Amino acid sequence: MCGRFTLTVDPAALQAAFPGIAVPADLPPRYNVAPTQPVAVVANNGQNKVEFFRWGLIPSWAKDISIGSRLINARAETLAEKPSFRAAFKKRRCLILADGFYEWRQDAGNKAKTPMVIRLKSGEPFAFAGLWELWRSADDDTILSCTIVTTKPNSLMEKIHNRMPVILKPEDYTLWLDPEEQGPDRLSELLRPYPALQMTAYAVSTMVNNPALDSP
Repeated sequence: MCGRFTLTVDPAALQAAFPGIAVPADLPPRYNVAPTQPVAVVANNGQNKVEFFRWGLIPSWAKDISIGSRLINARAETLAEKPSFRAAFKKRRCLILADGFYEWRQDAGNKAKTPMVIRLKSGEPFAFAGLWELWRSADDDTILSCTIVTTKPNSLMEKIHNRMPVILKPEDYTLWLDPEEQGPDRLSELLRPYPALQMTAYAVSTMVNNPALDSP
């Protein structure tokens, strides 16, 4: 599960990592992004720009938005089968921009879990594989929402949690963002654990446990 992440790099660094994508010059740093909050995404909708979608997928058929809080993650192994995700997996995919994510490690003999932040050793920003949906209310209000795809852990993450978010390699962005419907077998090849040797993890303050706190 991925339930909290960061995007703290300045807009210029984000622009360098995602050439061809329009990045807002006033993009604020986020140190503790939580579910239901707006997150920076690049959707396969032809806009080629950073947009802000609500974190927690709200399927188009949902009666209300409450389901979104339970759909912050989507298991890569069942995307093509689950009613909540299969339509989006075919046609509505996105990049969810980040430069780190949090997970809570259970240490032996310690009831309290230790919050860990996981980043790339390079310090560069990256993109989670995401799915997105447009939901319309009875009053014709619309909400754009998204979910983070997860997969089995690599050797670094398995010491912390039994799942990890899918971090896409830059060379896979084009296929993931292809607006045409893609076969599940081809897309599933992209949804593999990121190389552990290129990642680092370390403990951080328990202040991150509070989703209302969003500071360094």
